[in-house]
Amino acid sequence: MSIVSSTKPFMHTILTNSAEEAAAILNRGGVVAFPTETVYGLGAGICHQEAIRQVFRAKGRPGDNPLIVHISHVIQLANVANEVNFDAQKLIEHFFPGPLTLVLKKNPCVPETVTAGLQTVGIRCPVNPVAQEFLRFAHCPVAAPSANLSGLPSATSWEAVYEDLDGKIDCVLCGTPSSIGLESTIVDCSGSHPLLLRAGAITLEQLQAIVPAIVTQTTIEKGASPKSPGLKYPHYAPKAAIILCLTHETMVTEPSSAYIGLSEPPQGVSLFKLCESLEEYGRELFSFFRHCDAEGIHRIYCEQPPVQGLGRAIRDRLERAAGHE
Repeated sequence: MSIVSSTKPFMHTILTNSAEEAAAILNRGGVVAFPTETVYGLGAGICHQEAIRQVFRAKGRPGDNPLIVHISHVIQLANVANEVNFDAQKLIEHFFPGPLTLVLKKNPCVPETVTAGLQTVGIRCPVNPVAQEFLRFAHCPVAAPSANLSGLPSATSWEAVYEDLDGKIDCVLCGTPSSIGLESTIVDCSGSHPLLLRAGAITLEQLQAIVPAIVTQTTIEKGASPKSPGLKYPHYAPKAAIILCLTHETMVTEPSSAYIGLSEPPQGVSLFKLCESLEEYGRELFSFFRHCDAEGIHRIYCEQPPVQGLGRAIRDRLERAAGHE
């Protein structure tokens, strides 16, 4: 696994509520974290190669893990995608802007540092109003992974971004906590048939209602570069051990343990988060992981939801956080 090591000295990280100020820093070649409805992103303009490299350095991100390019309007698709086929167009019409990333054949102007050498690129148009304003002020599309240290839980608040990346990036655009809390759904539309690469808030069932041919793909060939983030390397893990459980199981808790799920927590846990819905479960998952780390929790018991709808995305994050392939 190739990790881009950090060589840039400690820098002052600016906190701002101004999308215009944050975009001005990005336009000068800076690296800026910004809010989206899924998780916070760590952005660099695709026209700034050194800034793109700094994104990898700041996160400690593997160099073969591609970035997602963010746009403010579908009119910008022609600047980053070489081809938008019929299936992709249907998905764009129904789900852009929103928490969906489409993998398409890339425009030659997109640097291969963004795509990890691939001839495809993931493209997303977030619906979050602060993200929209920031991207409109940007002079070029913005390449952005999640704004956290690689392998750790994604950041769903500006405070979590600052905790991970203070001194490593130029600016944090402070917004409200992410309303979804899970990374975007990713669909690969670059081949002969569309593939769901990563589950998210836009569910497989919703996608298939628009493009019935979509099927799932959760693994990649050994030695191959992933076409999207979240497929190849460990992700989302707190310091605490993740213990996956079902509602009918008897859990033997221990001191310094915690629980998150939809059912009543077991006796004896130090912390718990009882979620009223799958939407709340997804929204609170990563922030709960971070809270547990701050409280010195050693084990987190996580209830596995059904493998339908949003439950598929939550289970994916739980299994990856637990170290399951």
